[in-house]
Amino acid sequence: MAAVYWLIAFVVLVGIEAATMALTTIWFAGGAIAAFIAALTGAGVEVQLVIFAAASFILLLFTRPLAARLLKPGERRSRTNVDSLMGKYAKVTETVDNDLGTGAAVVGGQEWTARAFDGESRFLPGEQVEIRAVEGVKLMVSRIQK
Repeated sequence: MAAVYWLIAFVVLVGIEAATMALTTIWFAGGAIAAFIAALTGAGVEVQLVIFAAASFILLLFTRPLAARLLKPGERRSRTNVDSLMGKYAKVTETVDNDLGTGAAVVGGQEWTARAFDGESRFLPGEQVEIRAVEGVKLMVSRIQK
């Protein structure tokens, strides 16, 4: 009869995983299958619980990093949003002067607050500058490197 309960647990855990797709319960579903097999071979409930816990832990420990790497390729992603601004050119719309705390530039149709990357330079409206970094909501700009 315990085998039926493990089978029910497996179905429920797989159902939760299918609904969430978060790699949270699939490891325990594998443990439930291992405990189900143990129940079919006549192992006691205590042994089944130990097998369930051990199999779940082993699956979680050894296969989760691999699955996470396959589902989230990491560095192969293309840069998006703020990361994609680095190295692009912007047009200064308000004098960039770190001492006065002023400056604005337009890139991709959006106006950003801008500051000099080196802290010393000053840029006048109409100048083209290179985006070197983004700090918060400020573009850190410098002269275009040729």
